[in-house]
Parts: sequence; C-alpha cells; structure tokens
Amino acid sequence: MSAQSSRSADELGAIIAEAYAEKTRPPLTPGLIGEMREIITEAVREAQAAGASQAEWCERINLTLDRTEMSLHSAVGPRLAALDADVGVAQMVHRSEAGRPLRAFGGQ
Repeated sequence: MSAQSSRSADELGAIIAEAYAEKTRPPLTPGLIGEMREIITEAVREAQAAGASQAEWCERINLTLDRTEMSLHSAVGPRLAALDADVGVAQMVHRSEAGRPLRAFGGQ
C-alpha cells in the first residue's frame, strides 16, 4: 500500500473493519463492529503518521486485532494480509497452521 493514499483513515478503517467482521466467528454484533472500526481507524492513523510500509501496516493492524480479540475472549477473525487503498479492498487471511481457521474458545 502506498503511504500516499488518497483515502482517509476513517475510510481505510471502515474497509478493514468490514473485511474483518465478514469472516469473524462468532459473528460480531453491530456494536462490536463499530468498536472495531474505531480501534482499527486509530491504528491506521498511527500507521499513516509513521509513514509505514505495506508490511508495517499489516503488522500494526494485526497486533491491534490480536489485542482486541484477547479482550473480547471469544471472537476469532482473520488478519490483514494486504490493503489496496486505491481500490478500497482489504485482503484478509485466517490464521492457522493446519490450513483451517482457528475457532473461538480455544484450539483448532
């Protein structure tokens, strides 16, 4: 992703949050989706301010998702693999060593 994206942090945060919520299990409530959007948007602002590279963007967002999921104690969602800000697409991938998404409440 280019550090010079024409999209705002709010737009990028919404794009990532929607892609995350789409694949998260159990599904997030509308309230949690809103909270995730705010949390992700703040991480996007920090990445923009730091002039982060594509890999750094993903790492920053994914660390934010890790911390947020730990505080929820139940949701398990994908992680950001790539972000095409010009097109407005966040590519998400599930975390797993066995080729299967992790399940909520522990284990694979």
